[in-house]
Amino acid sequence: MKKEKNSKEEKEQLKANQIDENDIATQCDCNSDSSCNCNKECDEECDVDSFNTWIEELQAKLEEKTRQCEEYVNVIQRAAAEFDNYKKRTIKEKEALSLDVSIDTVNAFLPVVDNLERALIAAAEMESNPLKDGVELVMRQLKECLEKIGVEPITAVNAPFDPELHNAVMHVTDDENGENVVIEEFQKGYVMKGKVVRHSMVKVVN
Repeated sequence: MKKEKNSKEEKEQLKANQIDENDIATQCDCNSDSSCNCNKECDEECDVDSFNTWIEELQAKLEEKTRQCEEYVNVIQRAAAEFDNYKKRTIKEKEALSLDVSIDTVNAFLPVVDNLERALIAAAEMESNPLKDGVELVMRQLKECLEKIGVEPITAVNAPFDPELHNAVMHVTDDENGENVVIEEFQKGYVMKGKVVRHSMVKVVN
């Protein structure tokens, strides 16, 4: 009987020890799960912080690149505007140079025009003859050529005196005519495309 009693007590003690071990194992498992959950949450927080930092760095780089692009665009726009102004200025300079060359060329022919006009004035009272007709034809063709290249005579007689167009070589007083009026032209003047080729040589009433 005593042996059976001892054997029964030993069995109960073993069961109690197994229960304690199971409790301990369960507690360990719980602690282990809690620790895992904590580590996972920490890893997730670290990942979020890293992602936010990466986004901020990308935004900073994007802003820097945007600023650089704006600077490049401004440089290109300024260069394009300067080049456009240079082309316009060059065209104007070429046109002005071409006009100056044309005016010099026309000036070289004006004495010929003057002499032909004098010849026609001298022959005004002469009867028609082949020589007079030939001079008139040459004079007409020469005037047509001058008109084609933009050369026009300056209006002088009975026009108000304009120092930009007229060269007053004589001044007279005349109550019958208005003040500062051209009453006689000694030499015809010409303009070409708005620029004076030669001033009219005139007499002016003061």
